[in-house]
Amino acid sequence: MTAGAGRTGGAVVVGGGLAGTAAALALADAGARVTLVEGRPRLGGLVFSFRREFGGGELSVDNGQHVFLRCCTAYGAFLERLGATELVPLQDRMDVPVLDADRMRLGRLRRTALPVPLHLAGSLARYPHLTAADRASVVRATLALKGLDLDDPALDAVDFGSWLRRHGQSARAVEALWDLVGVATLNAPAADASLALAAKVFKTGLLSAPGAADIGWARVPLGDVHDTLSRTALEKAGVRVLLRTRATDLTRTDSGWRVTVADGPDATEVLDTDTVVTALPQRETHALLPAGTLDDQDRLLDIGTAPILNLHVVYDRKVLRRPFFTAVGSPVQWVFDRTDTSGLAALPEGAGCQYLAVSQSAAQEEIGQPVAKLRDRYLPELERLLPAARGARVRDFFVTRERTATFAPTPGVGRLRPAARTRTPGLYLAGAWTATGWPATMEGAVRSGHAAARHALTELGFPRGRLPREAA
Repeated sequence: MTAGAGRTGGAVVVGGGLAGTAAALALADAGARVTLVEGRPRLGGLVFSFRREFGGGELSVDNGQHVFLRCCTAYGAFLERLGATELVPLQDRMDVPVLDADRMRLGRLRRTALPVPLHLAGSLARYPHLTAADRASVVRATLALKGLDLDDPALDAVDFGSWLRRHGQSARAVEALWDLVGVATLNAPAADASLALAAKVFKTGLLSAPGAADIGWARVPLGDVHDTLSRTALEKAGVRVLLRTRATDLTRTDSGWRVTVADGPDATEVLDTDTVVTALPQRETHALLPAGTLDDQDRLLDIGTAPILNLHVVYDRKVLRRPFFTAVGSPVQWVFDRTDTSGLAALPEGAGCQYLAVSQSAAQEEIGQPVAKLRDRYLPELERLLPAARGARVRDFFVTRERTATFAPTPGVGRLRPAARTRTPGLYLAGAWTATGWPATMEGAVRSGHAAARHALTELGFPRGRLPREAA
């Protein structure tokens, strides 16, 4: 980068994850001149892929198993904007295989086309992992959950586990149903999750429309979508993309903002602009914001984080005959077949092999454990769950760790999450941790970027017709 100064006009977006990319595209699509600054050599933030040697070639490895639901309308529109809809398809109808590890019995959570809540009634009636009494109590709790007002701030002060106990949910019902969904979407068990966020997940995902919980996931490497296609879309929209470049200072000027960026110790550039969107994690945002940007600005430091651990196993034969499953009565949470996505079959030594990714949310107790210990725990467990894995040779086993994968959805976190608009004109916040009403999901990240862009464009004087629409 050449040292110097240049007026960009329009907007500078700091951070190239989903929130920053969504904000930059929305700003550019409305006609603003946009510069996107990202410290990594790629876009996508915590949704990315990398290459790993295997069998004389390379696997394409996703850092984690990122899924979304049909109710994630902002993320769905974002994929459409990238031209990636066919690469990240949804199920025709929600169908989740659930394996009871103790009884080795398979159940399914499936929907029908009947109206809510009847769309799940048949599946729940046949769900073998709950007793008849548990199934009846789940129906009562679901009706109570449906009646909660998501705008009631009192919900944020209550933990979901206590609410479930007050509504007659047994430990088995929590494990085999509520946490089965909640841990994966909230990144916390019910006892550690805000009722407000849990209610958002269940009311929106299971009780808003029959198809709301249909599951989608990428059938190509995540980097193909959130780096390659995102970069292409940004460049076609006229966005200047600066990778390997960090914002080191934000300064308010008489005419707007001055953003100092650097791609090395002696290579800096000053970007003079009308508006800035910061789309960084909460602690990085706190370090960059000028004093007085928010009321009680230090509250950003009180928004905790939660880890996700992913275990990657390559077997010398096919051991799983469905795209994914989840388990109860086991430390294993969700298991996905990533054979095709990774390119394994095309490698010289990949023929006949299968690559499974095990996604472990709320992994505070295991995130720092050595690979050998994780291998010793999880390979026997996979053999218990998958009889075909017994006797199969493990060709590769490795671990990816995201220690700060999401913000922690603890009770009280809602009052800590700031809105997109700050006290300082021309400066806006984006990120899944901001006040979207959603937990830390790809949907929440995209919504935050769109919210920041709407406020910025309004202040810049763009016509309402050019503002990004709010997702339903």
